[in-house]
Amino acid sequence: MSTVAFIGLGNMGGPMAANLLKAGMTVRVFDLVPAAMQALADQGALVSSTACGAAAGANVVITMLPAGKHVRNLYLGNESAGNGSEKGLLDVVAGDTLLIDCSTIDAQSAQLVAAEAAKSGIEFIDAPVSGGTAGAAAGTLTFICGGSDIAFERAQPVLNAMGKNIFHAGGAGAGQVAKICNNMLLSVLMVGTSEALQMGIDHGLDPKVLSDIMKVSSGGNWTLEKYNPCPGVMENVPSSKGYQGGFMVDLMVKDLGLSQEAALLSNSSTPMGSLARSLYVNHARQGNGRRDFSSIFEQFAPLKK
Repeated sequence: MSTVAFIGLGNMGGPMAANLLKAGMTVRVFDLVPAAMQALADQGALVSSTACGAAAGANVVITMLPAGKHVRNLYLGNESAGNGSEKGLLDVVAGDTLLIDCSTIDAQSAQLVAAEAAKSGIEFIDAPVSGGTAGAAAGTLTFICGGSDIAFERAQPVLNAMGKNIFHAGGAGAGQVAKICNNMLLSVLMVGTSEALQMGIDHGLDPKVLSDIMKVSSGGNWTLEKYNPCPGVMENVPSSKGYQGGFMVDLMVKDLGLSQEAALLSNSSTPMGSLARSLYVNHARQGNGRRDFSSIFEQFAPLKK
């Protein structure tokens, strides 16, 4: 059975690593938060004192990190050190190790790491995920992969232990581009659904009835089906739990920033994505950064007196 190193045990990485343990894999973990490692150790994971220590000798390395700079530093060595003294994962892994980065980052960082890995004959794929913390816990995530056909095929057994839908979007960086396209659309759908529901409420409609109508009509979308932003309409979603859990506003702001950077690089016209980013940035500035992104619904509600 494969030995997998899992680096980055946050709200997504922790349950993803737990599902690898449930699948019978040997899992070595590392995170900057000791409690996150202990939670996995209690489930049978092997704790490492460093990221490189976890990765050395592993068949597969999976990373789940906040941003492109963290991914570059981890794989290539600490750029900020300036002297090349701090090793990166590429300095310690064997040539037949498969590297899988599940972070949502800029495509350029993914392409850079892939190119450096290729110089040593090491396969690397970018595999950002969709499905949120619930999907991570349930093992039903969607993986959107960029990399070679060989790397994609090798990744199947590991990804299948954590997800339900696995796509090969193209070469290195393609997974990141597809992911930010998806999240840009998701943000637009969430904003549009929120304003439509509130307009119905303003005219005296029951938001649950209106949601049921729109779900089977031409306005139907994922937010109505799975993630209704109006409190009390749907059970077991963040809007009915004080907008706690789920996908934070701060993370949506980050992803929308990536989408607009990508739009500039390709000279793409994304007026709705740009507007959605502005709305979410404003929402975050009002103190909502750590709440679920469906809380954007409150931006359209009447002011409380």
